[in-house]
Amino acid sequence: MCGVTLVSLLLLAAWDLSGLDVPLAHLVGNPHGFPLRSQHAFVLVMHEFPRTLSSLLVLGLLVGIVRPWSFLQRLTRAERAQLALSVVGAMLLVTAFKKMNTTSCPWDLAEFGGSARYVSHWLWGVHDGGPGHCFPAGHASSAFGFLAGWFVIRRAAPDLSRRWLLLSLAFGLFLGLGQQLRGAHYMSHTLWTAFTCWTFGLLLDAALTLRARHRVAASSHSPITAVSAASVSRPELS
Repeated sequence: MCGVTLVSLLLLAAWDLSGLDVPLAHLVGNPHGFPLRSQHAFVLVMHEFPRTLSSLLVLGLLVGIVRPWSFLQRLTRAERAQLALSVVGAMLLVTAFKKMNTTSCPWDLAEFGGSARYVSHWLWGVHDGGPGHCFPAGHASSAFGFLAGWFVIRRAAPDLSRRWLLLSLAFGLFLGLGQQLRGAHYMSHTLWTAFTCWTFGLLLDAALTLRARHRVAASSHSPITAVSAASVSRPELS
């Protein structure tokens, strides 16, 4: 998984260096803005409904920790808790990054009818004259957040892992594309959201796995365990 993560990071860096974010935005935007920004049906299908569905799924995972349903019944309580923590934690991390970043959305740029100038999302603290807080893509995390839970699913329910991974990626890209068409985000915003959620899930899984191994190792060397093992192996005197 570390190799996949590293390759993804290099590809993301290459995309950022390509400078294609703004040219792509120009394909759907004009000096008057983005026609689909406030188109009611489009916003409903691409933004409001998916956000509600994602919230319900997250709620289902949280409830499933104590009242498992469907495939969650195949997971231990610890695995269900990790699954919920992975998904919610990834979404919250993206939100935290957005609050810290000063980059504005495409629809805020002067060339699309706004007042901001383009500033790279890596120039932290450099204000572009707009409202900021647009990087990474928060809405796409409604689906990409579930990407972080894949590390639990691949171990606890391997037969579901492929579908979980593909659906998380597909719906994340779908929501990200919808926001790009509305002028809410650049392509890089969507891609970095996916990478953030993936990396959070990977690191959390590695940390919890390491913690579990340490606990097993510590318990195997504890005095109580040693005494118990000795009493079992000691032959009975007649």
